[in-house]
Amino acid sequence: MTITKETVLKTAKLARLKIEDEGVQRYANEISNLLNLIDVLNEVNTDGVEPMVNVNESAISMHKDEVSDGNCADEILKNAPKSKFNYFLVPKVIE
Repeated sequence: MTITKETVLKTAKLARLKIEDEGVQRYANEISNLLNLIDVLNEVNTDGVEPMVNVNESAISMHKDEVSDGNCADEILKNAPKSKFNYFLVPKVIE
């Protein structure tokens, strides 16, 4: 598939990208090459091949979820430089 300069410019405009005039042909060639590669990959016979969920074959170790009641604000806030009403007190950043 061949991509024209006009297609590159239209796509760039839709994506709100600024492309210099001397780079338009280079992008057209690169996009054409990518689409040609996709065409080659589409020709590969994948019948009977299960889709992969992850490229790693290793199993993910799971930990047991344990419910805790929380209620440890004092312990958490002892590391805070400043606190008020069981919340972290931080400098105002928005006027």
